[in-house]
Amino acid sequence: MDTITPSTLTALRLIASLDPELWSVVGRSLAVSGLATLLGGALGMIAGAWLGVARFRGRHVFITLLNTALAVPAVVVGLMVYLLLSRSGPLGFLGWLFSFQAMVLAQTCLVLPVAAALTRQVVEDAERLHGEQLASLGAGTASRAALLAWDERHALLTVWLAAFGRAISEVGAVMVVGGNIEGHTRVMTTAIALETSKGDLPMALGLGIVLLAVVLGLNALVTALRRWRERADSAFAAERPLHGAGA
Repeated sequence: MDTITPSTLTALRLIASLDPELWSVVGRSLAVSGLATLLGGALGMIAGAWLGVARFRGRHVFITLLNTALAVPAVVVGLMVYLLLSRSGPLGFLGWLFSFQAMVLAQTCLVLPVAAALTRQVVEDAERLHGEQLASLGAGTASRAALLAWDERHALLTVWLAAFGRAISEVGAVMVVGGNIEGHTRVMTTAIALETSKGDLPMALGLGIVLLAVVLGLNALVTALRRWRERADSAFAAERPLHGAGA
């Protein structure tokens, strides 16, 4: 018997009717990933901007470790955070295990290396073009990092979006540290896994459709921003010869 069509129709009705259970999970998921992106993205961009400009012994090793952190499975990150927050762990006194805060911390640890690695590449490319000029004007490492990051702010906006996409779509870390507790720590990815195992396909499909819509919207926004930036750069490059001729 075909269950896909009726399950999909029921899922669409759940979304359209603003089903409280479904949308509470969606809201919690967006809150966790949004806060983690804000924290991890900010820390990662600061570290990445500095690393893109700074030159020190062992820098290449540090960059290799940072790039390696991008490939660490989410469930391993969740395990590390679990050990930190467990009763016998160094942060056990916080009592955060199986809580909203634990999920935010886990996703922050996932987002931070993404934001740092991408920001480093953007700022380092800008440093090659403009770093020498800024240094000749007396700008130090921190000043150049801040100025170049601001100059590349449109590119860094796509870094924020990429970091949020990493957070919203992961399942392993929040499953380990959050426990997938109904009404407290259940987010879209963990709920999809649970509802599928229970055979509640309409709820799983409904959450899956919303999650796909969020990811699709992020990708569309990133693409639109890139095209807008390319058009702006092309327009600026076309105007420069005219200004030069007028001068």
